[in-house]
Amino acid sequence: MAKLLNLHRAARLVGVTRGALQKKIQNGELDSFDGMIALEELHRAYPDAALENNTTLEQVALIKELAFGRRIMDHTLPDKEVLAARLHELGKELVESKALLKHAHGMLEGINALLGEWVLQDGDRARFAATLKDWLHEQRMQTPPASDMAHALMIRDSFLRVMSAQVKVQPSGADFFVEGNDTLLDAALRAGIPLAYGCSDGSCGACKARVLSGEIKQVRPYAYRMPSAQHAQGYALMCSCTAVSDLVLEADLAQSPHALPEHYLSGEVRSIDQPTDEVRVLHIRTPPAERLRFIAGQRAVLTLGGSLAMELPIASCPCEDRHLEFHVRRLHGQHFSDYAFDQLRPGDSVSIRGPRGEFVLNAESQRPIVFIAFCTGFASVKSLMEHAMALDQTEAIHLLWIAAKESGLYLPGLARAWADALDDFHYEPILVGGDLDATASRQENRVAKTIGPKLLAIPALTRADIYVAGPHLAVSAIKKILLDLSVPEEHVFTDYE
Repeated sequence: MAKLLNLHRAARLVGVTRGALQKKIQNGELDSFDGMIALEELHRAYPDAALENNTTLEQVALIKELAFGRRIMDHTLPDKEVLAARLHELGKELVESKALLKHAHGMLEGINALLGEWVLQDGDRARFAATLKDWLHEQRMQTPPASDMAHALMIRDSFLRVMSAQVKVQPSGADFFVEGNDTLLDAALRAGIPLAYGCSDGSCGACKARVLSGEIKQVRPYAYRMPSAQHAQGYALMCSCTAVSDLVLEADLAQSPHALPEHYLSGEVRSIDQPTDEVRVLHIRTPPAERLRFIAGQRAVLTLGGSLAMELPIASCPCEDRHLEFHVRRLHGQHFSDYAFDQLRPGDSVSIRGPRGEFVLNAESQRPIVFIAFCTGFASVKSLMEHAMALDQTEAIHLLWIAAKESGLYLPGLARAWADALDDFHYEPILVGGDLDATASRQENRVAKTIGPKLLAIPALTRADIYVAGPHLAVSAIKKILLDLSVPEEHVFTDYE
C-alpha cells in the first residue's frame, strides 16, 4: 500500500509551502487522495528535492538547542552532528527493513498463489518444487535497491519524525509541528495556532486539552491540580507538556477576535529602542502569572505614568510568551507621546488592557497577501507578517512600506531580512513627501498618484488579501484606489491610527 502524507508533512519533506502543493493539485500537476499525497507521487512531482547526503546535517543546524537535553537515562548525548548522522543511518536501516518486509510479503502472496494453482491442477510435486525454486530465485534477484530515490524520501521522513512531532487539533483540523522540548502551547503559538490558554505557567489550567492519540511528556512543573476524572480521560496542560510522538488533541481555538475577552494586566518596561528620533519601540514584560492573550494584528491600551493612555497595535507575535512590543510615534503636544519620549525609562510600570480590534489575518485564505503600512502602521503589519510566515500557506507576500521621509521607515533592516529569507516575499519602501496626517485633498491626491502605479505592478492584485494600516486619511485613500482597481471590498482589511 502506498505511503500517504498529509499536506503539512509533504510540504515540510520537500521544502515547499502548503500553498505550493495546493497550487500543483489545483493545476492537475499533483494527485491527492482525500487530502493526502502518496510518497511516490510526491517524488514524481519533486524529483530534484534536496535529498543529498548532507541534507540531514543541514537540518540539524536549524534545530533548537532545546531539542537536545544534556542527558538521557544518565548517558551524555554525543555531539549533535554525530547524533544526526547516526539517526540518518538508523533511518536508512529502517527504510531498507520496511522495503524487505514489503518484498517478503509479496513473495508470500506469490507462493500462496502458486500453491493454489498446483492444488487446482493436481500437479507433480517435483515439477512444482522446481518451479517454486526458479520463482524464488527470480524474486530474490528483484529485491528493491536501497539507493532508490523514493527510499531517500522515506529516510528523510523518518529523520524528521525523530526531530519533530506533528500535532493535529480537533475539531478545528489545525495542525503544527513540535520540535525539541518546546511545549505544545509554545509550538502552537509559534505556528500561529490560537489555542486557548491563560497564565502559560501551569497555574490556571485554562490550556487543558484532551490527548486523543499519541504520547506526551511533562517538561515543565505546574501547580494546577487536575481533577482526577479529567486526568483519567487523558487531559493534560499544554503549557507543561511536549509531544513524544505524533498527536491528536481535542482543544478549543480562538476562531475570531470576538472569542478573546478583554482583560487587564500589569507590565514592566524592559527596554526602549530608538531607531530614529521620531519613533520609540517599547519592550514590555508581563509578570510570570500574567500573559496577554491576543491574535496577531490586534491592539491594546497602554497606560503610562498612571493616567496617560493610548491604544496601540501590538507589534509582537502571540508566540513571544510574556514579551509585548509597541511602536510609539513622536507627536509633539500629545501627552502620551511626550511622556514615552521624554520621561519613560526601563523598569517603569505600565498597565495594559486588551486585546481589541479585528485587524487579523484571514488564516483560512490561500490568496496572495499584500501588506501596505504607513509609518508606524508597520507595527500592525509586523505582527501579521510573523503570523503569515508561521502559517506558511500563501502563494506570495508583498509589502509596501510608505513614509513621508526616510526616517519614517524606522526598521528597514527587518523588512530586508524578510526579503532575504523568504523566496516569494517582495518589499518596496516608498517615500511620498508631505504630511500623511494632513486632511487636505491634495495630500490624498499625492498618495494616490504615488501609490497607484505601485499597486498596479503587483501580480494578481484583484485576488489578493490586502491589509492596510496607518493614518486615517492615507488608509482611506488607499482603500478607495483599491476599490477603483476592482479589488473586492471583502478582501480589503484596514487598521486606522
